[in-house]
Amino acid sequence: MQTQLADFIRDTPEGREAEAILRKCVHCGFCTATCPTYQLLGDELDGPRGRIYLIKQVLEGQPATARTRLHLDRCLTCRACETTCPSGVEYGRLADIGRLVVERQVPRQGVDRLGREALRQLVPNTGLFGLALGLGRRARPLLPRLLADKVSAADPAGEWPAARHPRRMIVLAGCVQPSLRPAINAAAARVLDRLGVSLVEQAGAGCCGAVKFHLHDQEGARMEARRNIDAWWPGVAAGRVEAIVMTASGCGTQVKDYGHLLQHDPAYAEKAVRIAALCRDLSEVLAAEGDALETLIAGSAAAVERRRIAFHAPCSLQHGQKIRGVVEKLLEAAGFELAPVRDAHLCCGSAGTYSLLQPTLAGRLRADKLDALVDSGGATVVSANIGCIEHLAAGGRLPVKHWIELIDEYFTALRQKI
Repeated sequence: MQTQLADFIRDTPEGREAEAILRKCVHCGFCTATCPTYQLLGDELDGPRGRIYLIKQVLEGQPATARTRLHLDRCLTCRACETTCPSGVEYGRLADIGRLVVERQVPRQGVDRLGREALRQLVPNTGLFGLALGLGRRARPLLPRLLADKVSAADPAGEWPAARHPRRMIVLAGCVQPSLRPAINAAAARVLDRLGVSLVEQAGAGCCGAVKFHLHDQEGARMEARRNIDAWWPGVAAGRVEAIVMTASGCGTQVKDYGHLLQHDPAYAEKAVRIAALCRDLSEVLAAEGDALETLIAGSAAAVERRRIAFHAPCSLQHGQKIRGVVEKLLEAAGFELAPVRDAHLCCGSAGTYSLLQPTLAGRLRADKLDALVDSGGATVVSANIGCIEHLAAGGRLPVKHWIELIDEYFTALRQKI
C-alpha cells in the first residue's frame, strides 16, 4: 500500500513504524473473514482492511471524525486478522498508533470521557478495584445488569506453598485477578511446586499496563511497565529468577511487548528487552517441564475420572502470543477429553474493557461463543485469561475456570487415589 504521511507524523518513530506496516498491506481482504466485528456488522469499515484505510487517511492528513473514532472503537484488537494475514501486517500496532492520533483530534466528551477515565483509574489499581468489588458483591442485587454481571463470587485461593526450591519463578499478580479469582495463581503455585519450582509474587509489581494502554493512556502504561521492571529487576539481575510467569494471557501479551513499548527510553530499553525475553505464559512453563510432568502423570490414566471439557483459547493467547495447542496437550496429558469447539479462532467479546464500553457487540459475541461451547458437549469451559473467564461465566450457561485449576485438581485427586 502506497503512503504519503502528513508532516505532523512523517518523521516521528510512530510515523516510520506506521508507514512500514501500511506498506505491507496488499488489500487482499483475507482479514475480513476472521474479523468478529465484520462478521457481525458486515461493514467494510468495521473490518481490519477498512480500519487500515481510515488510519491511513488520518495519518496522511485527512481530519478524523467521530465516525472514524467509532469504527476504531468497535475493534476488539483481538488480532485474529494478524493470524490470517499472509503479508505479516502488524495491525494491532498500527491500530494503537491510529487510535492515539484520532483520540487527540476528536477528544471525548461527557459520559464517554468520564467512564473511560474511571476505568483507567479503577481497574489497574489492585487495592481500589478490590474494595469496589467487595462493595459490589454486597450490593449486587441493586446494580445495573451490565455491572452485576461483572461482580462474581470468588473461590478461596487455598494453600500457597512456601518458597522452598532452588528454582524460582515470579508470577504477576495482576490488577483484577487477585480479587476476582485468587485461586488461579495459588493453583499455579501448587502445580509448579510439585514440579520442583517455587512460584512467588513480587511486592511492588502491579498491573501490566494493558488497561491504560488500550484506553489511550500509553504513557501511563509505560509508567506501569517501568514500575514492574523495577520490582522484578533485582532478582533478574542477580540471576535468581528463571522466568516471569503470566497466568493471564492478556498480561503476557503486554509484558512480552515491553521491549517495543520502552524502546525509546534510554534508562529502560535494555531492561525491558530482558524482561520481555524472560516472560512466559504458564502453558509454556509447564510444557517445558515435559519430563517431570510425564513422571507425575505416568500410569495415572485410570486413577482419575476422565472428563469432557471445552477449551476457549483467548485471543491474547492464540493471536497475541501465537501460542496454539499447548494448553490442549497439557489437558489431554492429564486425562481430560477436549471437545472440539467451532469457530475457536473468534473472540468471546471480553477484550479487556471492551465488554463495558461496547456491551451490545460484546454480548452478541459472547452469546455466539457460548452457543459453540455448549454445542461442543463439554461439561466445563476452561480458558487462560481472567477477562474471558469472567465474561463467559457471566453468561451463566456453563461453569468456567482457568485451565491450571483443573490441572491442580487432577494432581490433588491423583494423590488421594494413590
